[in-house]
Amino acid sequence: MISKINSAALCGIDGFEVTVECSGFDRLPNFELVGLPDAAVKEAKERVRSACENSNIRFPGMDLTVNLAPASMRKEGSALDLAILCSILQCGNILPREADFSDMTFIGELSLSGEIRPVTGVLCMALAARAAGRHTLFVPAANAREASVVDGITVRGVRSVSELLDFLRGTVDIPPTTYNVAEFTAGTQQMTEDFADVRGQFRAKRALEIAAAGGHNVLLIGPPGSGKSMLAKRLPTILPDMTFEEALETTKVHSVMGALKGDLVCVRPFRAPHHSISPVGMIGGGANPRPGEISMAHNGVLFLDEMPELPKQISEALRQPLEDGKVTVTRAAGRVTYPSRFMLVCAMNPCRCGYFGDPDHTCTCTPTEVARYLDKVSGPMLDRIDIQVEVPAVSYDEIAGHGETGEPSSAIRARVNAAREFSVARLREAGEAPVTNAAMSAQQLRKYCALTPEADELLRGAFEEMGLSARGHDRILRVARTIADLDGSPVIDAPHIAEAVQYRSLDRKYWRRRAKAD
Repeated sequence: MISKINSAALCGIDGFEVTVECSGFDRLPNFELVGLPDAAVKEAKERVRSACENSNIRFPGMDLTVNLAPASMRKEGSALDLAILCSILQCGNILPREADFSDMTFIGELSLSGEIRPVTGVLCMALAARAAGRHTLFVPAANAREASVVDGITVRGVRSVSELLDFLRGTVDIPPTTYNVAEFTAGTQQMTEDFADVRGQFRAKRALEIAAAGGHNVLLIGPPGSGKSMLAKRLPTILPDMTFEEALETTKVHSVMGALKGDLVCVRPFRAPHHSISPVGMIGGGANPRPGEISMAHNGVLFLDEMPELPKQISEALRQPLEDGKVTVTRAAGRVTYPSRFMLVCAMNPCRCGYFGDPDHTCTCTPTEVARYLDKVSGPMLDRIDIQVEVPAVSYDEIAGHGETGEPSSAIRARVNAAREFSVARLREAGEAPVTNAAMSAQQLRKYCALTPEADELLRGAFEEMGLSARGHDRILRVARTIADLDGSPVIDAPHIAEAVQYRSLDRKYWRRRAKAD
């Protein structure tokens, strides 16, 4: 007798269907598990046997061979336990052999007592089950809300082996778990930080507003205690609301990593890894490749404090994901691609002691030391950061505030959303898919960044005076396009270029001082 049960497994952040086949013969009891399982899958043999016995279910005393197809793909984790159990029980006629389970997918880990425990990556596997044409999905009760996000498939959350078998025999009912899209819309408004808490720093807040409107990368430069981290942590509160598609993409990554706290990631992620992080932790990888911080920040913000202290190997490895919006990790175990389209926000001191250029503190660094410190951030990396803004120390009057509060995040976000809508309308009118200004292609840059004669002359002077690279020139154009969008202007005028040029602090100031020092 051969039984077949559908399940799913993970490859990167994508799921794929696994067919669990069980063949049984009436001879000396034996249990073999094949199909390229990892150690966790092989251990399912003991979990399945114990779960049966502790659920008062007779484990078939047969020579059993369980195959996990396709046998060419490695299976990892414990999500196949439930499907393995069902295939064995049907093969042993404990579940009716004539029962048709071809439209069902079973996912879940078994405990020794027969309970069904939650697993990671359920959303990815639910999408794989739908893609394979399955219409009913059995998952652990704790994962039911996450799986119910997938439209077009009936999700039933089960708590134990006994409950599942009673349902399959028709003696009990397990109501399906449903997801209301309106709940996602409400979840996007949950914010804990606010720009109203930030005193002063109007130029830095303006720069972050522009960055949010265009999806630009930002570098904040200033002395200790000037508010760089405080500003960065509040950036997600002014970013445009996530679309359902963006939330689904982001949730897939968090689900695979076991970091999911609800059914969907409704608020844009904010990741702030310490500068001592390893390359694998930042980019992703490992013996069995897993996403890194740049993928956990997908559709959100990656904040790198103390940027010059980050090992050069890591900072330079960020260059390709910043350009492509994805990262491909190749290891002996396989090759996987993870999404990594994020806003990079970096913070750094202007020198080793932190007070270079501060009028109220004496810098103890020599010009050579200042140059060496700034040189830790490479030119190619700076080229990929659209906005470089100085964050000076805050004065006492600004800190005291005298009862005044800053502009709230809700007001800034309204302007950001309006600018994004202006940009999207321009692209849709031309029949193109919406992208942020920071992600515009070279063709779109030429098409949508029309300059007035005054703006063109100003950009020419800045290019020659500052010694910009071709990438730096394009970055200024993209930022100017965003500033024009905030103004509702179809063309880029001289004031837009002038403001965009002001956000290239390192090109405009520090590198020139370094050259004089040398």
